[in-house]
Amino acid sequence: MASSVITSAASHQHALTRHPQGRWTVDAVKQVSYEVLVRDNLLDPSDPFLADTLRRCVEGASSDRRLLVVDSTVDKLYGPAIAGYFATHGFETRTLVLDAHEEVKDWESVGAVLAAMDEFGVDRRREPVIAIGGGVLCDIVGFAASIYRRGTPYVRIPTTLVGLVDAGVGVKTGVNHRSGKNRIGTYAQPLLSLLDTRFLATLPERHLSNGLAEILKVALVKSESLFTTLERAGRCGIRDLFDDAFHADMAEYITHESIHLMLEELQPNLWEAVLERCVDYGHTFSPTVEMHSVTELLHGEAVAVDMALTTAISLGRGLMTEAEAERVLAVMRGLGLAAWNDALADTDLLARALEDTVRHRDGQQRLPLTRGIGDHVFVNDVTVEEIVAAVRYLAAHADAGAGASADAGAAATLEAAAA
Repeated sequence: MASSVITSAASHQHALTRHPQGRWTVDAVKQVSYEVLVRDNLLDPSDPFLADTLRRCVEGASSDRRLLVVDSTVDKLYGPAIAGYFATHGFETRTLVLDAHEEVKDWESVGAVLAAMDEFGVDRRREPVIAIGGGVLCDIVGFAASIYRRGTPYVRIPTTLVGLVDAGVGVKTGVNHRSGKNRIGTYAQPLLSLLDTRFLATLPERHLSNGLAEILKVALVKSESLFTTLERAGRCGIRDLFDDAFHADMAEYITHESIHLMLEELQPNLWEAVLERCVDYGHTFSPTVEMHSVTELLHGEAVAVDMALTTAISLGRGLMTEAEAERVLAVMRGLGLAAWNDALADTDLLARALEDTVRHRDGQQRLPLTRGIGDHVFVNDVTVEEIVAAVRYLAAHADAGAGASADAGAAATLEAAAA
């Protein structure tokens, strides 16, 4: 019997090929589309934008029931405003208040969201779950929604800077498992992400720095212009950057440009078919370091330590000049990010981190390194000796008593390791 192909075209394209002797090939393509919208003061009860958008984002929706999953800290700060807004605009809501931080980013938290969805009786298609909180909460809710009835729509309203520029704009969800960072997860796009920078006014300065680490990441591999602006921002003061109207244009450029650059990388490779991803910069050693120091480091702080380490590796390979490396470390300090953590002194930990990354990236390091500032290359041959030399370089910088001779010695060690 000859092969035959059946195709249909609706919202998705499908092809079914029938081969001889009881064999079929199913070829289906699902179109993915979601919006990332910036809108200030979403919870202003006189502004129907949020209500209208939540109704409009579900095709054919006739229900105004919504399950809200709200971070416990956000609930303390904005709980009455959230409840008041939805009541004013005619929604019937139930709210699950959830502790959401790295130490509880696990199956138990996912189970709590699943139970709330089940008890609320969420309609599988017409009643998207609304996640209001930081990156951890968005990851937990997104994962729960993606596996409840094999996929339930959800909307993200991130309330932290790392949520606005990173966790809130892509399609990855996940929770930690055993000692593995985001070891269990899915690719599940939200219906939309609504980004309101007004939430940053109540964010502690440390958490602003945490988000700035992810912005610095994309600047170092993609945009010298954004890096230069971050350099200026560090001199302005982190709190003033987001609170002072005088710096509003700079803050807007930093957030909008980093979101654009991130989405520019993600869109053509949403499902990570290509594993050379420059936005993985700062995420080679950091997952292991973060879980090792989970009570001590925020996500962006672990990413900063990784970026410092890989900056030193780039310097040792001649991909950066010492002046450029010094400039990177200075910008990190200006943004409130430490280049050193004691976990770096554990060479075995860093070697295990690289081994785990190789497993994650299909048998190769695929390690993005900065080439100068604003560009990158991928390498597959970083050695433990290079890592040790890079750690020595950073240790010299971390030592307040170390002078120029120590720095020069560390740089010479790096060059010797690269040779």
